[in-house]
Amino acid sequence: MTRSDHETETLIRESLDRLAARAPDGHAVRDALADARRRRPVARLTLVAAAVVLLVAGVFVGTQVLTSPPVLDPAAGRPVLGYTPGWLPDGFTEQSREGGPGLTPQVRRWFAGPAEVTLSAYPTADPEWSRTALKIASIKDQIVVHGRVAMVTGDTGTAALLTWLADDDHVLTARVGGVPDARAVAQRIAESVEATPVGVRGELRFGPLPAGLAERSAAVRGTGPDDASTELTAADPARPSVPAVTAAVGAGSPGIGGAASISVRGGPGFYSAPKPGEPALVAVRLPSGRWLTVTGPQPEAVLVAVADGVQLDPSPDYRWLGRPTS
Repeated sequence: MTRSDHETETLIRESLDRLAARAPDGHAVRDALADARRRRPVARLTLVAAAVVLLVAGVFVGTQVLTSPPVLDPAAGRPVLGYTPGWLPDGFTEQSREGGPGLTPQVRRWFAGPAEVTLSAYPTADPEWSRTALKIASIKDQIVVHGRVAMVTGDTGTAALLTWLADDDHVLTARVGGVPDARAVAQRIAESVEATPVGVRGELRFGPLPAGLAERSAAVRGTGPDDASTELTAADPARPSVPAVTAAVGAGSPGIGGAASISVRGGPGFYSAPKPGEPALVAVRLPSGRWLTVTGPQPEAVLVAVADGVQLDPSPDYRWLGRPTS
């Protein structure tokens, strides 16, 4: 056995020892490891590899596994978020949804005053999250969620982060802050999560984008329909975490003091050159009275072209804002 094989087997046994009293059928994996030692080397390695797969995936025979969400192909600017909690503490209302194509995380947020609950889903295809199962297996503070091994981090009493694999393709996190007994609250929320998809339909979508950029995310935010806003970002696919262009529509007037008057979408608009810590901005008041802004480290002509190409949706879905769950 190589050193790597030995370390892997030791990791498995330590994790199983911690979960034996709580994880259903955990003895089956340990039995497989024990039996593997008595067999010839080829069979031994085969059973050990099987035990690794079982533990890393967090799957135990006879336990409930969270059903995978349906595969949906959202239109541009209308991502679908695949998971919904069935329970939240009293007083929390949903005020933010964000998602996008490819490896973009799916994020939903609920607030009750300063307290916050955030449910996020990350694809295991993302290198940053591809080894989450191994991290969960190696940490001492483990629990079981939907029959899968989960880990708790950042537990301070009033804040906690719970991480688990919903299925082979998605890592979920439930972050709770500003509430008493946050760990127990996070676990109850995680246990209630179902693969029930919801949409994000704001009031704008990108038209043509500058060469080399692609849509990264769409977000809707607000305490209710009356103060709702929509925000889109586009980025270089090679650097998806760095937005190159952001377009947003909301009721609030942007800061245009000292901005130059220009033509945007066939009418009067404004351009503000970049300042230290602030990107360049193009803004125009829409016929509805709301404001469209386009920002980013781009030349004025590029920002104006993006603003001119933005498509407005006359029927955005803001009904869920300010509600507990949808």
